[in-house]
Amino acid sequence: MSLILGIESSCDETAAALVTSERRILAHKLAGQEAAHRPFGGVVPEIAARAHVEILPALVEDVLSEAGIDVDEVDAIAATAGPGLIGGVMVGLVTAKGLALATGKPLIAVNHLEGHALSPMLAQPSLAFPYLLLLVSGGHCQLLFVEGVGRYRRLATTIDDAAGEAFDKSAKLLGLGFPGGPAVEAAAKSGNPSVVPLPRPLVGSAEPHFSFAGLKSAVLRARDSGRYSVEDVAASFQQAAIDCLIDRTARALRNADGATALVVAGGVAANQSVRAALTDLAAERGLPFVAPPQWLCTDNAAMIAWAGALRFEEGLVDALDAPARARWPLDPSAEKARGAGVKA
Repeated sequence: MSLILGIESSCDETAAALVTSERRILAHKLAGQEAAHRPFGGVVPEIAARAHVEILPALVEDVLSEAGIDVDEVDAIAATAGPGLIGGVMVGLVTAKGLALATGKPLIAVNHLEGHALSPMLAQPSLAFPYLLLLVSGGHCQLLFVEGVGRYRRLATTIDDAAGEAFDKSAKLLGLGFPGGPAVEAAAKSGNPSVVPLPRPLVGSAEPHFSFAGLKSAVLRARDSGRYSVEDVAASFQQAAIDCLIDRTARALRNADGATALVVAGGVAANQSVRAALTDLAAERGLPFVAPPQWLCTDNAAMIAWAGALRFEEGLVDALDAPARARWPLDPSAEKARGAGVKA
């Protein structure tokens, strides 16, 4: 059994965790920054980075204290090395490098997306490779065939905005507050999803990818028309986004022969309506549906420690000069998607 200290600081969540290779979460601490960013309607990178600097050392100490573990007792130090807001990524990675250097323990530079991709296995021991993963968050919307640790085949990505970004921006357009995803979901519960005629970009298309920029623009037009309530726009937007996710995922399942399950991860995976629609799709295809608990969907250090544990078990450790990366694709060999640019 290996014991890994994990650190996450890629966006506006500062987190540390101790996780074993046997799926035991000995301690997990997370400090959010919602109050600091709420006046701006979104995450301000400089504010986030400064907060990580102020919070992270004490958070690591709290995790070790809660578990009754000395840092010398861990087997490796894992930290998010990208992708993400580069200032925040650097804070977490430099902290991990310092701990690794001081203790002589190996460093594991974890791809944040790999943390999400492997997080369902932390919550569901029966989940086995390979599986089809819908990775859907504020910065990414991808379909990946997960064949093993470090082995990911990208089947689709967004050609413009990610689904989570569309949720956040729509919330801002509708004056629903920050964070946007939960705000849209809450408002949608009081709205009619059939009232506002919104587009479903790329639904039915032979192209495998996602697109949400046009949907976001349509929300702006619906708001400015004055014809619809905020709740109806929110509900209609959420349903349109779900329709896009389900259509694209159904298409990807045709290219995922041998998949053991349909899996979802990332911040948008916490949305209960998204989960319900994916549950139905998996049932139609005769596949198990696996989703982590809600707290494990959003950014956290347990998934980074868990990914670190799996990599450590396979001897995948990194040198102390491992770089911090703002962008870091899980499948570098994937063909660039039309219009996707850095989000491919």
